Amino acid sequence: MTGLSTILIVVGLFLVGGIVSFVKQKMPTSLIVLVSIGAAMCLVAGVMRLGVWS
Repeated sequence: MTGLSTILIVVGLFLVGGIVSFVKQKMPTSLIVLVSIGAAMCLVAGVMRLGVWS
């Protein structure tokens, strides 16, 4: 694992934890969608970096 892919995956998992927390707190749906898009982008970018440059 390269450093950048590790960082992207960790940030993505951190944002997933934030999504779970926001859902439990009944935050606005638009905020949850925005954070989930960011988490998905981080996770996909980290996994793609692993696959392409491993």
